[in-house]
Amino acid sequence: MHYVEPSREVLAETLLAAGPDAPTLCNGWQTRQLAAHLYLREHKISSAVGLFVKPLAGRADRALEEVAQKASTTESYARLVRQFRSGPPLLSPMKIKSVDNSANLSEYFVHTEDIRRAGTDRWAPRALDNDYSDALWAELIKRAAILYRGVDLGIVLVRPDGPRHVAKRAPVSVAIVGEPGELLMHAHGRTRHALVMFEGQPDAVALLESAEIGI
Repeated sequence: MHYVEPSREVLAETLLAAGPDAPTLCNGWQTRQLAAHLYLREHKISSAVGLFVKPLAGRADRALEEVAQKASTTESYARLVRQFRSGPPLLSPMKIKSVDNSANLSEYFVHTEDIRRAGTDRWAPRALDNDYSDALWAELIKRAAILYRGVDLGIVLVRPDGPRHVAKRAPVSVAIVGEPGELLMHAHGRTRHALVMFEGQPDAVALLESAEIGI
């Protein structure tokens, strides 16, 4: 099953329910900045590239703030979310299912949780069906080495139901144990908002907890 479209729907509904000025786990962003980011990365190539190419980052940031400012009212914000919800334009590479899955499956899950888990301790993980969890796991292990590249340790990702993945090898390792969605949140730098456990030497665990993780 292709989970990107259902994930887009859930994210759009979560954005709408939160309103334009709700907090998120994305540093410095409210929901309208997050909605602007989601729209621009599919509709403006320069904004998507600006996430990774420093010379274009300033232009991308300005474009994001401009769109977010225009979405400051309930009506304009709802319109922006509808534009995101309608999907990428016809000629976008994200119209290709494999590209869409690689670019958006993890993105939509993490950003949905960025809204759900921000500003409160009263959140609980969503109940995910097994196939969706497996799809998130498959995406995670493709990029885990990149996401944990800043950690000076070996990293082993472990699911409670058995599967494990060596994300990075080193003389000293830490195992991170959790459901695929929680491991995904941790790997994307949401370390204080991920329900995971660590197995390893105390000093190694302390090093992991202080490391910079994610893109």
